[in-house]
Amino acid sequence: MNILIPVMLMALFAGLSTCLGAMLVLIWGRLGRRSFSLFSGLAAGVMLAVVLLDLIPAAMRYGSATQGLLGFMAGVLLMVALDLFLNSESTAGELDYIYLKMGYLIAAGIALHDLPEGLAIAAGFVEPGHLGPLLALAIALHNIPEGMATAAPLAAGGLSPPVILFINGLVSLVTPLGCWLGLLLTRTSPAFLSSLLALAAGAMAYIVKEKLLPECLRLDRPAASLGLCVGTVLVILLNLFF
Repeated sequence: MNILIPVMLMALFAGLSTCLGAMLVLIWGRLGRRSFSLFSGLAAGVMLAVVLLDLIPAAMRYGSATQGLLGFMAGVLLMVALDLFLNSESTAGELDYIYLKMGYLIAAGIALHDLPEGLAIAAGFVEPGHLGPLLALAIALHNIPEGMATAAPLAAGGLSPPVILFINGLVSLVTPLGCWLGLLLTRTSPAFLSSLLALAAGAMAYIVKEKLLPECLRLDRPAASLGLCVGTVLVILLNLFF
């Protein structure tokens, strides 16, 4: 109980980064290609390093290789299913309606993404060490471009800024909800921790490989590569000194 409040606050911080991304779009418009690539590369570097240096080793430490592999594949398959949902065929119609539909679908997909991310934060804080704050940081960085991706089509569809922020706020609450659920599950069955860590690794690896890296490298390869290196080094330094 003594760690519940700080853990939930960290999960809320990670979730509310979605609102920060939406605010950036509403205030300054869409980021330039170089800025977006740099930031996305930074998020990709942090997430990839966390997966390789923290999540997978921790999952192996708390469970068998089979359990870790199954959890990893479950995380990948969960993200594939969400992708299929988001890639639903668009219907022809007014441009505003198409933009609104796109924004709502992205918001729904991000909300579903945020549930396993909240579970991952819970698993990270249950696992001794600094994995919990690292995961919260990685997820917060990842959520900023997701908030931008939600806000841009909703704004193009004609929604007012307060409504857009309200929608992103609702999406943000899914992360602490998933964190609370994860804490409950690991407290009920400690063996579940290995599966949660591996599931988080699979989900985050898929996001990096299929979403973050291809897009940021396509827009501006040098900026993306710089961000990737900085994010990776940041996690290595955190592992060395904390």
